[in-house]
Amino acid sequence: MASPHGSAPGPKERSADDLFRAPLSTIKAAVRESFALVPATLALVWKSSRRGTVLLFGLTLLASVVPLSVAYVGKRIIDAVVAHDRDLALRWVVLELVAIAAQALITRGLGLVRGLVGARLGIDVNVAILEKAQTLELKHFEDPEFYDQLTRARREASSRPLSVVTESFQLLQNTLTLFGYVALLLQYSGLAVLGLAVAALPATVVEMRFSSQAFRLRNWRAPETRRLAYLEYVLANDAHAKEVMTFGLGPMLLGRYKVLSDSIYQEDRKLAMRRALVGYLLSLFAVATFYTCYASLAVAAAVGAITLGNLTLYVASFRQGQQAFQSILTAIGGMYEDNLYMSNLFKFFAIETRSAARIEAKPKRAANDADLEASRGIELEDVGFRYPGQDGFALRHVSFHIPPGQSLALVGQNGSGKTTLIKLLTGLYRPTEGRILLDGRDLTEWDDTDLRARIGVIFQDYNKYPFTLGENVAVGSVGHMEEEPRVWRALESGGADDIAKAQKSGLDTPLGRWFKSEGVELSGGQWQRVALSRAFMREEADILVLDEPTSALDAEAEQAVFERFRELARGRTTILISHRFPTVRTADRIIVIAGGSVVEQGTHQELLDEDGRYARLFRLQAQGYL
Repeated sequence: MASPHGSAPGPKERSADDLFRAPLSTIKAAVRESFALVPATLALVWKSSRRGTVLLFGLTLLASVVPLSVAYVGKRIIDAVVAHDRDLALRWVVLELVAIAAQALITRGLGLVRGLVGARLGIDVNVAILEKAQTLELKHFEDPEFYDQLTRARREASSRPLSVVTESFQLLQNTLTLFGYVALLLQYSGLAVLGLAVAALPATVVEMRFSSQAFRLRNWRAPETRRLAYLEYVLANDAHAKEVMTFGLGPMLLGRYKVLSDSIYQEDRKLAMRRALVGYLLSLFAVATFYTCYASLAVAAAVGAITLGNLTLYVASFRQGQQAFQSILTAIGGMYEDNLYMSNLFKFFAIETRSAARIEAKPKRAANDADLEASRGIELEDVGFRYPGQDGFALRHVSFHIPPGQSLALVGQNGSGKTTLIKLLTGLYRPTEGRILLDGRDLTEWDDTDLRARIGVIFQDYNKYPFTLGENVAVGSVGHMEEEPRVWRALESGGADDIAKAQKSGLDTPLGRWFKSEGVELSGGQWQRVALSRAFMREEADILVLDEPTSALDAEAEQAVFERFRELARGRTTILISHRFPTVRTADRIIVIAGGSVVEQGTHQELLDEDGRYARLFRLQAQGYL
């Protein structure tokens, strides 16, 4: 798989020889990278569980001391046995039992605390990711590169922060333990201490290089990971089940899933096998170093240069010291790998977003000035918009004014830019060119919460939440979800009150069967009426935006909805997108959009008199009723 960034070599492009080309500068850089994000990660863990962090630190310190005491007690047992001192030998055996029991308790305690801290941390980190997602703009969620970044951030986000802390504490633990063993070995030979370092260093350097390769491989594979998740979703989701079964898509989609997953497996398998083989070969070097030292100690004990107890102590010190040193280097390598993944998380947190409150205080105006501003409605001044990564404009040179209380209909073929314009008017997009004013203020100056409160909107691709019927309507105004009378008024306004009255559980009826087998499945038209009711939940909104709100309704239901809509929208500004001209013709003003530009505007009769695009579309639709 080639690198998506073009010039950068991918993990598969490196030869095995590259693993051994690690100059000192590279090792130093890797060590620096291993600790680069430790402070920020520790802050995350500390914020999540202060008590757990303190316990981890305390138990880690205790865990560093106990192995030294076990080694020393073992020496005293051997010396007591050689001296034929029965009572002394028994006392030291009891002490070793206590030390081993303490070691087991500390190990269990560390496992328990790590598990609890990890569970809490996993929740908190995922919550932080979702909180960050709430501050992002719509353009982020329509950008595939953003989804790759989100995938990288969420992958292992719950385990890596704890791993960084665990590795940090284990590094401290093994460093303290190693110092103790070094102090013991120096009594015998400085060469033995040097052997500790030489034996473990090559394997650690190579392991760090493999960790880096594995990280880059998984990072560049984010699009494939998302594609696998999507195929799983399509193959095992009720929203797609009908088409998958009807068109026989299962074998084709499953085949793609198998090919893609097998490709990923083969890449992982190749890297894992190389990692295991090289790791094994280098571990033999560590074993050879240990037995060289062991042989030296055995000869020294055989000729009487050291006692049998000292032989036991030095052998245990070298073996445990070698393991401690290996653990230190492994911890550094693990921290290096963890920091690579943590960099994804912190890069996600660092995504630039617009402030949740872009204006701290509204400018003071005189009363008559405020009244004047409040009467200006919506103004578009030479607005243009281009989607990120696209060369062409979706909208260009769009200018018009919607006075307060006016009903406006947007007409145009699919893809002409109508829904894009609605997203600009509701503040979901920012114009690439020009500006949009609401009551004389640029939309970019409005506080998001204040702006949303003024707008009731239903999009053509509305969501079908697997919540209760009441909740599906009440989400239109989250601050009023508990106001049942308001929910009923919204249902009546959207023409969906009969759905609730037909169910035994009323507003508490679960919709869909994702979570409950007794859930009710609604038809497309029923769902559309429920979604339309959401827009009417915002009773305080003075701007109503409806994007194809009745496309799934029959003619009678549509007529009833719009009769209620005209009544409820009296005195409000309304913006309507519809392909049905009986609905469009009732608007105060109609704007025709083609190719991302306004090509006609006026009343229904004015546009018919112009005999332009609108008149042609109207006559084409009217012929269908003749």
